[in-house]
Amino acid sequence: MQKDGRERVGVIGLGIIGSRVAERLRDTDRHLYVWNRSPKLVPNFLSSPAEVARMADTIQLFVTDGEALLDVMDAMQGELSKRHTILCSCTADPQAVVDAYQSAKDAGASFLDAPFTGSRAAAEKGALTYYIGGDTAAFDRARGYLEVSACDFYHCGRVGEASILKIATNMISGTSMEILAEAYGLVSAAGIEPDKLSAALELNACRSPLIETKLASVIARDYDAHFSLKNMFKDAQYGLGLGKSLGLELPALSTAASMMFRTMQKDKENGNLDFCILAKRFQDKADSEDGGKAK
Repeated sequence: MQKDGRERVGVIGLGIIGSRVAERLRDTDRHLYVWNRSPKLVPNFLSSPAEVARMADTIQLFVTDGEALLDVMDAMQGELSKRHTILCSCTADPQAVVDAYQSAKDAGASFLDAPFTGSRAAAEKGALTYYIGGDTAAFDRARGYLEVSACDFYHCGRVGEASILKIATNMISGTSMEILAEAYGLVSAAGIEPDKLSAALELNACRSPLIETKLASVIARDYDAHFSLKNMFKDAQYGLGLGKSLGLELPALSTAASMMFRTMQKDKENGNLDFCILAKRFQDKADSEDGGKAK
């Protein structure tokens, strides 16, 4: 174990965001240790979450879902102590986050519910925004670490509340993408160039950075993942589950989730592409009709 006084930190989960946060941390004066379920050829890749906990004091988690979160917490349990701060930056079901917090608390460790908003490009630039749930003192201790990848923070309450708010915001993003896909399909089928839809949106109150960015990707047929469809579908399922537990009907989200599922069923690889792939069905239909006319 390093004894030179430099901060010892860990990242578990090296997906689209976790890998980029790790790269930013690697450029700082810190000892960084990492682990991922699928091995990666990167410096200080350790054999297990438990080994990361042995080496690092602050550990940020970017695992896929609630099940993976609890698996990692169980794997670290024997190594966690009061020297540790766990930053849960995955989007997981809130009950799993609360259970993970309890696991950390039982070991004497600090724990923050710290999901983020921001895409691949934001992570590369250190421009993520973290929603923070948990103890203010724990956040104050972790703030310098988080500022490596963040441009802003919103401290929004207890552990679990940040995760609920993140799910709620992703509900809006997911359903917005579905209706944008439908608007794109309608305009294209009417023989109007999609660039005109983009120009019309610039003059309309419904314009947003999400709409602008995703429509540009759709028009360019650029579906490289900034936020994958499978993760958006996962978050939609969390939203629907929360709605059910609270006795709420969520028909817009239900429809969007259904289209996400159908898109992934059509081609398994679609789940790994950006969630703006929802618009591709209209392009496929137009391509098929154009091919038929050509024949």
